[in-house]
Amino acid sequence: MPNMNLAASHASRICHVVRNGLQPAGIEPHVTRSWYRCLSEYGIEPMAPRQNAVLSAQSVKELQQRMGGLLSVARAEMESLYEQIAGSGFAVILSDNQGAILSLITDPTLQREFRRAGLTIGTLWDERHEGTNGIGTCLAEGGSVTVHREEHFRGYNVSLSCSGAPIVDPQGGIIAVLDASTANCSDSRLIQRHTMALVNMSANLISRWNFLNEFSHAWILRFHSRPEFVGLLHEALVAVDAQGRVLAVNESAMLQLGCSARSALVGHSIEEYFQFDFATLEHRARAAPNTIWPVRDLAHGRRFFALVRAPLRRLVRAPDTAAGVGGESSDAQRERRHVGEDPQMRRNLQCGRQLFAKRVPILLQGATGTGKEALARALHAGGLWFDNSFVTVNCAAIPESLIASELFGYTRGAFTGAAKEGRVGKIVQSSGGTLFLDEIGDMPLLLQTRLLRVIEEREVVPLGSDTAVPVDLHVISASHRDIRQMIGVGEFREDLYYRLNGITLYLPLLRDRTDKADLIHILLKEENGGLDGIEIAEDAFQRLLEYSWPGNIRQLRNALRTACALCCDGTIRLSNLPQEILDLEPRVPMELERRETPAEAGGAGPSAALREAECAALRRELERMRWNISRTASALGISRNTLYRKMHRHGIVPQH
Repeated sequence: MPNMNLAASHASRICHVVRNGLQPAGIEPHVTRSWYRCLSEYGIEPMAPRQNAVLSAQSVKELQQRMGGLLSVARAEMESLYEQIAGSGFAVILSDNQGAILSLITDPTLQREFRRAGLTIGTLWDERHEGTNGIGTCLAEGGSVTVHREEHFRGYNVSLSCSGAPIVDPQGGIIAVLDASTANCSDSRLIQRHTMALVNMSANLISRWNFLNEFSHAWILRFHSRPEFVGLLHEALVAVDAQGRVLAVNESAMLQLGCSARSALVGHSIEEYFQFDFATLEHRARAAPNTIWPVRDLAHGRRFFALVRAPLRRLVRAPDTAAGVGGESSDAQRERRHVGEDPQMRRNLQCGRQLFAKRVPILLQGATGTGKEALARALHAGGLWFDNSFVTVNCAAIPESLIASELFGYTRGAFTGAAKEGRVGKIVQSSGGTLFLDEIGDMPLLLQTRLLRVIEEREVVPLGSDTAVPVDLHVISASHRDIRQMIGVGEFREDLYYRLNGITLYLPLLRDRTDKADLIHILLKEENGGLDGIEIAEDAFQRLLEYSWPGNIRQLRNALRTACALCCDGTIRLSNLPQEILDLEPRVPMELERRETPAEAGGAGPSAALREAECAALRRELERMRWNISRTASALGISRNTLYRKMHRHGIVPQH
């Protein structure tokens, strides 16, 4: 504010409007609603001095990484938008759904001005921090907004003019905000409305790309009441599965079909809304994908014009087909069985699939033999790229001198002993599929540096070559070692850890799992060639359940393999079990990744009431911080990893 008198006048005006429930002429309702929230709900003061909340560089990188491919698409559209408004003093800004600025484009000569205004990478612009503004109010209102000069709540922001538009997912949830802001606005509202229209258009284009990308495995019906709009920004989009059921719709489809809620369409057959069957849609996609054809809706007989896009990836079969339960492919079903039915493992699978589908890298931590590769394969099998390669690199099993050539590949004559034709590395082999880096803690530091560069640049240079090969990476890594402890003693690169650790999933010890009985039967059937012919005597089965299994699932599988080979009459008896299972319980190794409290170690773990209280407290704080992990951990005075572990223990799935 230029002086204290103007600041006081601005604050007085806001307080007067809010306290008297006024709607002044010339002020949009979304502005007065925001003023009310800022003053009455958040308790922030219009005249408070500037104190921008800024995330650390590492936190920003993690948030950028979680956006996956959407960030690069948004960046390209931001550049296009900036070209249209270049020279007008505007910055084009992208924030996440918590208001954190993740990308920004502006005139280099204005960077200092925008920095002084708090418009920098990592700054939080949600309403709780910055009051009424284009980003925060867009998130709070759930729609496009313009906030012009004195409409800003904070007195120090009244020189700004901002236009924010939501980028939405196929379910209508906001995943990001695109904003155009000027730090020293002298434009009229008419000019601002023009800017708002451009921002809206760009945000819609990004949302449209996200819809088509997320449902690349589905049939996409694209239609509009006017044929010239089919294939353009305002077309209606309906994603359809192989049985003709609607998976998702965009806002335009709801508008044109006259539906106010997505639930009226999603889950229903496409034949309930249009005068054609799924076979016709499939035929059109195959025979004439670029030919617009007239269609009519069933409710009113209105005419639309449509195109159909066939799946870009193989469809996952629906539940009533041979694929089995839940719409999973047979591979996904098999891998899910390997993961088991233990509650913690089910949460791992649910959370992992949700994040891995968005290209978030997964780090699996667990003792040797707990099933880290089985979980990794289940995540791959349940993903959109399940039909591409799953490539495993065991960093502990490959000699240090060979890891580089295994990972990055090499050209002809790259080194003595190299194959004449060269070799494609594991990273390139995994491109488009999943790269599983098992025992990542055993990777030499020098190779950690090269791997970090590959992950950041999405390209790999084979040994002996100067040419980079682009790769499409989806990475899952695993280790039985405490990576954080390794970082502390200089054995693992911290920057690589944060690249690999989009989220850490902790695998329980076999002795702690509730589904041991099911696992025994599943593994026994596998060891018997998929047949059910071998049974286990009751006393032998009880012994298997009671044993502490220091080698976890791997040891259980080996024990069953041995027992199957030794049993004579199709029944495994005590005498067929390995001697270590019949002897006294062995001492549990110290490599276990779960840190027990003294109470737990003594057998007197926390009571159910205490666990429930901690779970409720965590949920309250997460909701108060709008599920921002960094801010919640800071408020609780714990590290992000500790918070993730506590969430994992209580089955709290991150909300994105």
